Amino acid sequence: MGNFSQKIDKFIEIFIEQNGYVSVLEGLKNTLLIAVIGLVIGILIGTLIATVRVIPKYKLLPRILNGFCSFYVGLFRGTPIVVQLLVFYYVMLPIMGLHMTGVQVSILVFGLNSGAYISEIMRSGILSVDQGQMEGGRAVGLSFGTTMMKIVIPQAVKNILPTLGNEFIALIKETSVVSFVGAADLYVAFNYIGSNSYEFMVPYLVMAVIYIVIVLLISLGIKIMERSLRKSDRRH
Repeated sequence: MGNFSQKIDKFIEIFIEQNGYVSVLEGLKNTLLIAVIGLVIGILIGTLIATVRVIPKYKLLPRILNGFCSFYVGLFRGTPIVVQLLVFYYVMLPIMGLHMTGVQVSILVFGLNSGAYISEIMRSGILSVDQGQMEGGRAVGLSFGTTMMKIVIPQAVKNILPTLGNEFIALIKETSVVSFVGAADLYVAFNYIGSNSYEFMVPYLVMAVIYIVIVLLISLGIKIMERSLRKSDRRH
């Protein structure tokens, strides 16, 4: 017990007296930034892909676009996120002659990766909406795109909200790999504290608690949104 108290004292010394909390706050900011912006990018890409994949394939262009979307989804779902980060940062960027920070690369790759998963989530959500909604929109003169964006997709989002919440939680947890491309996330911050104190038990325990708290807050937020949407449905 006394040994554990010494570990805690050492952690507090590094965390407060040696400004370790600055690294933790920076890591927390980057973790949330990567996950939130990555999710937004993923929702935009996923919605676009899902829309393409449910469009009737009577003409050549929809078939070509569907083939491209299938390849995209297969590529990003078939390779680990770490591999995608490494390939993009150490292969694609030098080839294209571009310079991006580790955080920027992580946001982009997480967004592209999330888009592949969300496209399947969104597609199932769209297919769960009664076909009569689309027929009703077309019957009053709305185009396919307008009906999809204003009638079908909003209802689909209600159906898949818990699954989107799970995707956000997955993104939060997966950010622990962004250190491979030099991005300073929570793992890097607590690893820094552990390296300076030569003691990793307490830093890693605190890091685990922070991840748990973030996930619990996200879960609570999703439940509140679900209740709000159910109340809205009952009013209508």
